[in-house]
Amino acid sequence: MNKIKMINPIVEMDGDEMTRIIWAMIKENLILPFVDLNTEYYDLGLVHRNETDDTVTIECANAIKKHKIGVKCATITPNAQRMTEYNLKKMWKSPNGTIREILDGTVFREPIIVRNIMPTVSCWKKPIIIARHAYGDVYSAKEYKVTSAGCLKAEYLFKNGESENIQGFDFDSEGIIQIMHNKDISITSFARSCFNFALERNMDLWFSTKDTISKKYDHHFKDIFSQVFNNEYADRFKSAGIEYFYTLIDDAVARVIRSEGGFIWALKNYDGDVMSDMVSSAFGSLAMMTSVLVSPDNQFEFEAAHGTVTRHYYKHLKGEKTSTNPIATIFAWTGALKKRGEMDSTNDLVVFSDNLEKSCIEAIEQGYITKDLQNLVVSDKITVMDTESFIINIAKRLKEKMI
Repeated sequence: MNKIKMINPIVEMDGDEMTRIIWAMIKENLILPFVDLNTEYYDLGLVHRNETDDTVTIECANAIKKHKIGVKCATITPNAQRMTEYNLKKMWKSPNGTIREILDGTVFREPIIVRNIMPTVSCWKKPIIIARHAYGDVYSAKEYKVTSAGCLKAEYLFKNGESENIQGFDFDSEGIIQIMHNKDISITSFARSCFNFALERNMDLWFSTKDTISKKYDHHFKDIFSQVFNNEYADRFKSAGIEYFYTLIDDAVARVIRSEGGFIWALKNYDGDVMSDMVSSAFGSLAMMTSVLVSPDNQFEFEAAHGTVTRHYYKHLKGEKTSTNPIATIFAWTGALKKRGEMDSTNDLVVFSDNLEKSCIEAIEQGYITKDLQNLVVSDKITVMDTESFIINIAKRLKEKMI
């Protein structure tokens, strides 16, 4: 069988711990036998980030800007424990946060649906896609610990030298301060990305904030979405037969739980972070969710929605077999390769990606699963497999489809 040729490369970002091990298994068994893989490789493992003073993360983001498509393995965002464990120079920022800030994109997360995993919310019949703004808010906020009574004073300095005082807060004791921001250009890009994605998928779009409490900050998001929709998208949505709908986030949560799914739910940065975990868990597992960052300039970064599976990695280091679900990481690869095929008009790459996804779903629907799905799958017969055996099972199905 001739390997599929790639015209242009994708940016490949290796990661940490168990997902790094799975990354290598996926390439060896599911991609390299079928594709003449063309990647620009970067090691985003915590050790290498520390060695390069985290400049490698910035290089990755700029490479995605150049090549338009990247695929990323899960990575460690260090805490105090990791500082000691990895002997770090400093507590480096989240690579995801750095890349998202440079690309200024929107993260779309969608559950991978299989027939024999029933959602916890019984009325959900269709996927709910979370569209998460990926810039600003608490993720780039400035924080300060107040150690005694006093007064917060804030001032905004304009470029022309003028200034404006911002009302502060009087502290009569110890406390905490957080100052966060966002930018109109980023909010506008977020809105356009959501409206474009809704048209591409022909799905209704919901957007929710807490503008009744955050009367300026959240209301500004609402106003920009409304302006962009009315000026650029209202007629296109009407022609497509889909709806844009705004409501308060607490009302949206109630509506989501009572819905049958089948829509895109746009949320600010932190709200999207939390709700994507809720939606993924209710549909089954974080390991059964796709994640793609889409920039305003049509750049794409595909990744798994979950972390590095530290507990399994420590077992792996002891030589023990692990049953770690690789599906989200596999779908990160298929998403990137499919998009590369679409951009370069390489249909064989698109077909390969579709066949690999079908092989994954087919394996689970026939009862071949990893341990995390054992209590979720509804089946008369299941076979719980270790990670490597599960990937080999998928590889055999893929080979049959590719002959």
